[in-house]
Amino acid sequence: MDYFSSPIVISMVLIFIGSFVQTAIGFGLAVVAAPLLFALSPDYVPAPVTLSALVLSFLNAMKLRHNISIGGLKMALIGRAPGSVAGGVLLVWVSAKVLELWLGLLVMMAVLVSLLPFRIELTPKRMCIAGFFSGFFGTSSAIGGPPMALLLQHQEANKLRGNLAAFFVFSSIMSLIVQLCAGFLTWHHLLISLPLMPAVVLGYLAAIKLTKNWPKETIRKFALALCFISGATAIAKGLGIL
Repeated sequence: MDYFSSPIVISMVLIFIGSFVQTAIGFGLAVVAAPLLFALSPDYVPAPVTLSALVLSFLNAMKLRHNISIGGLKMALIGRAPGSVAGGVLLVWVSAKVLELWLGLLVMMAVLVSLLPFRIELTPKRMCIAGFFSGFFGTSSAIGGPPMALLLQHQEANKLRGNLAAFFVFSSIMSLIVQLCAGFLTWHHLLISLPLMPAVVLGYLAAIKLTKNWPKETIRKFALALCFISGATAIAKGLGIL
């Protein structure tokens, strides 16, 4: 019983669920897992979650490589670079309690974004702005998906997942470089990330196998429910309620 309640096993389960959700809908690993992992141990956020996102994004990008438009992501990647630096500065400045509250608020923002009914037209300027905020959020909390998902959400499903995966590969590398320079990516973080990698692969494979015939809206509602629980928990802990 102690084994199944150990932090390592719990962290693997959370990463498995997050990987499953992201593979199914295009983003969500960090949105689902990061706040609960932070509650488990602050060491898991942001670097180990970002490493997990990098591996998962590479797997999804390879599978959906024929749906990727790198040229269309250029402005987002340009905006991502300064956003990553700004996120690194935030990491150095804020306390663990503030970061936990920040995580919860970002997750709730992601839920709100997913419920918005209106369509935002793609322009180079908007791609650059979305890339900046993705870098800022992603480097400071590992939750970099919502700004890009909001902008690309009306693309065809495989094109959406492919473009998000490709963007996350490059953006995760940027975030890891900044986290390394800021002292938030060390040998310790690499070691605690190792058990998470099998969970990433299993979540990816499970989603590929099980969600072929699932309605996209069902998966989306499931993911939003998990995100709401995760975000509410982080906010409550950040405010000292839990």
